[in-house]
Amino acid sequence: MAYQGEYFIHQYGEDAVKRTPPIRHMLDAGLPVGAGTDATRVASFNPFVSLYWMVSGKTVGGTSMYSSENKLDRMEALRRYTVGSAWFSNEEDRKGALVPGQFADFAVLSEDYFSVDESRIKFLTSNMTVVGGKVVYADDEFAPLAPPDLPVSPSWSPVTEFGGYSRYKPTAVACVDGCVNLCGVHAHAHGWAWRKNVPVSDSNGFWGALGCSCFAF
Repeated sequence: MAYQGEYFIHQYGEDAVKRTPPIRHMLDAGLPVGAGTDATRVASFNPFVSLYWMVSGKTVGGTSMYSSENKLDRMEALRRYTVGSAWFSNEEDRKGALVPGQFADFAVLSEDYFSVDESRIKFLTSNMTVVGGKVVYADDEFAPLAPPDLPVSPSWSPVTEFGGYSRYKPTAVACVDGCVNLCGVHAHAHGWAWRKNVPVSDSNGFWGALGCSCFAF
């Protein structure tokens, strides 16, 4: 929904989108909820996009989807990614909290998740990531602690050229299809998006508004 909320609203209407899914009501009902990322061609493994969506109730393009009744505060959203997900893997005694006896898994972020402007949450990155007490990623002032880069697989992956999220800097957007035809990979209607109220002029929002990886940056 964070990436294709505009399309969902167009297809099903604003009333239908208000409870997709009803996370706040699920928690109030005592249901276990763990957060994750779809990590498909039309989604992303970036957890901060998901956290932004849960906190703001908006798509990455800025379209408001949820009222305050179905939004989470920042701590609750973070708990879905930590203790919430640990419950589903039956690892509450080993993961999900920074307490004695549990794995030393944590990240040093580019900005303070709890105080940064809400619109900036989706742009957060890790400057250092520690898993099991070992540094697995480090950049900026922590770069000397970085382990050797892993080989990129497959070798033709765009990561070889552009790096991961921490190295990605949005620039101008150019549509491979010229936005005349449907996307040849996902059949998204590029022309429809250009004519609608989606942020096609914003390089970050445009990617999310269309929700696919068929654009060249």
